[in-house]
Amino acid sequence: MSDDLKSKVDTKKIEDAVHQILVALGEDPAREGLVDTPRRVAKMYTELLAGTHSDPAEHIHAFREEYDEVVLLRDIPFYSVCEHHMMPFIGKAHIAYLPDGRVIGISKLARILDNYARRLQVQERLTGQIADFLMESLRPKGAAVVIEASHSCTTIRGIKKAGSVMVTSALRGLFKSDPRSRSEVLSLINAGS
Repeated sequence: MSDDLKSKVDTKKIEDAVHQILVALGEDPAREGLVDTPRRVAKMYTELLAGTHSDPAEHIHAFREEYDEVVLLRDIPFYSVCEHHMMPFIGKAHIAYLPDGRVIGISKLARILDNYARRLQVQERLTGQIADFLMESLRPKGAAVVIEASHSCTTIRGIKKAGSVMVTSALRGLFKSDPRSRSEVLSLINAGS
């Protein structure tokens, strides 16, 4: 974790808040198992939400390549934190684009995902942010993002439906406007299922 990130997060306030939560739950924050919990929770949130203070543009270093077929990175594991309950959701993302003379290194797609996922999020927004960012920064003919995730706020609390998976998609450019292109990219994404 960078010093720059640490300077943007008030870990002392997080520690104080966790201490108060423990007291509100009727726990003794001074007991052996809990004495370091506020510090550990502050460190955890700083790590899990590191994307809050970073810019995905740092991962876009496009280079010229006359490739005009779908580029797809499928089954990218990720985690995020739901902004409604501050509980994790975990899954996999599929990110595709149709280049228009410029491509990026394939690992950059995973880095862009991580940048947006490591924020307080909702899955629908996360999906759209990645597709919109690719369209704005890379200027491809199209972008497609499909995310599948299990949300702990619905699997271990609330309705307690373990095994449920939420799927969201964001289609931009030709992947939205052209039925053949949309069908091609979705079949490539689904080929791994």
